[in-house]
Amino acid sequence: MHKQKAIAITQGDSAGIGPEIIAKAFRDQPQLMQGCFVVGDVATLRRGAQAIFASGDAHLPVAQLESVPEVWDMPARCIPVWQLPHIPGPAPWGKISADAGCAAAMSVQWAARAALRGEIAALVTAPLHKEALHAAGVAYPGHTELLQAEAAQHCGVALSAMPVRMMLANRQLRTVLVSIHVSLRQAIEAVTHDNIVQTLRITHEALQRVLGRRPRIGVAGLNPHAGEGGLFGSEEITIIAPAVQTAQTQGIDAHGPFAPDTIFMRARDVESRAGEFDVVLAMYHDQGLIPVKYLGVEDGVNVTLGLPLVRTSPDHGTAFDIAGQGIADASSMMEAVRMAQELALDR
Repeated sequence: MHKQKAIAITQGDSAGIGPEIIAKAFRDQPQLMQGCFVVGDVATLRRGAQAIFASGDAHLPVAQLESVPEVWDMPARCIPVWQLPHIPGPAPWGKISADAGCAAAMSVQWAARAALRGEIAALVTAPLHKEALHAAGVAYPGHTELLQAEAAQHCGVALSAMPVRMMLANRQLRTVLVSIHVSLRQAIEAVTHDNIVQTLRITHEALQRVLGRRPRIGVAGLNPHAGEGGLFGSEEITIIAPAVQTAQTQGIDAHGPFAPDTIFMRARDVESRAGEFDVVLAMYHDQGLIPVKYLGVEDGVNVTLGLPLVRTSPDHGTAFDIAGQGIADASSMMEAVRMAQELALDR
């Protein structure tokens, strides 16, 4: 048996670009993909592999695994698949489907449980569609919440005792979110002292392992100009600044709150200078994700912090409008695999 553990890649929504960007990664980066396998449905991956080749070209072979360690014996540019029993087959391209949502959830659940048992090194999740997930009757709105529930159940703790946060990262910027997939009104309500301190602690612990030192954390304000001394809102004065001070007493190198319209520029790594911060703590989903995605979704990676496993994901969705055309960019998928490998080594 190979001493190194494999990395599982979930197939994502079969109606989206997940299967074809997985196929592109195996085709274009065989060395990177060594030791990786796909969790899902063989027919779905075969269709994804066919989508990236013009008529008459040779197709990528797709092999069904009999055991996970077999992945290390697979030839280059062959896609190993762990076939799940009773998983729905490929759904029509670009259509919301309960079957596709069910298949995506089954893939994530299998990979999460394997990671929690220590059978694999990490999981990389291809994009799923939240409406398809809902149509399939899945109780959780996305990957992060689904993985949180699996981890809590595995550890025998309440969901509240397994706090997780989303980090989006590329080569220039990292950002971590206080709240994830909730309405903007709920997101504002989630800006509390305890939530901010908890997010800072999770961020500090995760990045300290990666960087080998205390991360420098810049904290964004909630209101325009970080409230402008209370003129545009008091949350910075009454909630965010006290939370930063509490975190500092716990040894966390946090600073702020700073104006949210400039903090991301200050934190950005560019050729002429390093960023002031290793990561920005954003108060809500779009505040943190828009700057990272604007810099380019092609190399952005979504990382779930706080879990007893390593999970990364491409920084984009299912792209139903181009699914099946073979034109989707697989760069973010490759970056997600690369980061999963790096994070797994730090465990």
